[in-house]
Amino acid sequence: MSESVLRYAQVWEDADELAEALDVSPGDRVLSIGSAGDNALALLLDDPAEVVAVDLNPTQIAALSLRVAAFRTLTHAELLELVGSTESTRREQLYAACRPALDAEAQHYWDRRTEAIVQGIGGAGSLERFFALFRRWIVPLAHPRRRVERLLSGGPSAEERLAWYDAQWDTRRWRLLFTVATSRAVLGRARYSTAFSQVEGGIAEVLLETVRRASTATDPTENAYLQWVMTGTHRSALPRYLRPEAFDSIRDRLDRLSWRLGSLDDALRAGPYDAFNLSDVFEYLDPAAADGLFGRIAAAARPGARLAYWNVLAERQPSPALRSRLRRLNDLSDRLHAVARAPFYRAFHVDEVA
Repeated sequence: MSESVLRYAQVWEDADELAEALDVSPGDRVLSIGSAGDNALALLLDDPAEVVAVDLNPTQIAALSLRVAAFRTLTHAELLELVGSTESTRREQLYAACRPALDAEAQHYWDRRTEAIVQGIGGAGSLERFFALFRRWIVPLAHPRRRVERLLSGGPSAEERLAWYDAQWDTRRWRLLFTVATSRAVLGRARYSTAFSQVEGGIAEVLLETVRRASTATDPTENAYLQWVMTGTHRSALPRYLRPEAFDSIRDRLDRLSWRLGSLDDALRAGPYDAFNLSDVFEYLDPAAADGLFGRIAAAARPGARLAYWNVLAERQPSPALRSRLRRLNDLSDRLHAVARAPFYRAFHVDEVA
């Protein structure tokens, strides 16, 4: 199956959480869902022998390809401009510098999207456009600008942040407007039409709680994901792959990253692997299909390999029948989820292959 729409111009799963979960060692082979490429690139910081990124959607491959070309071609400051993390009036020129390092398919895709490049490629996806509408129309109706700034300024402790959030942010108006904005119809257009095919019950209540946790459990001044949702840029924090100290290491290891257009099963046949970044792929599968995929992943893993994956709305874990092969690392999973910065996920799972 192919997709003509760029769904995600950024990866919205916390790369710091992922890195600690997978604990990649030098020499490891890692299989990663491609998405926009942020976390596949971030995993290079852990010195693996190889990272293989896979995605069904050719436009996601184009997003990853442009990031790789930018690392090869631009300075760190220029990379931040191109993504949209910092202001710029020269993004077309920066893209022109990257273009020769792109393959023909990626050139064809980005050559037709001048407006997306001018605005910053990190805002080019349908989910990011949803965030732009959310902060333009929903947030101002719920909260004055000074209250948004107060949210993003954080506080000295998680307890104080939570107390302020519950008293000042989590109002009846906020909850009502948020519920309207996160209906199945609206979010289905921002993600996939089948995104909620396996979801039972309401969406808003779950997402309201995940936003509350991400806004208070960690300092918002260090939360790049929350900052982008609320402001459309990175202010005082950056995702792992964009940090200044990461730039040279990632650029030096780009030849260890490969990507392919195709299914996860196609990539599994090129195993074995030592670590798996699986995003939220199980969300879209019924329990039996998810269990089958868990089994095929275990078969493509070396002993001791780790799987990291997120649940947004649909609860998915290996069935008891697979627990002799896949063991959830409960303490690690729950500890990392409790302080995750990405504001969308109800659960995070780290499984280890027996």
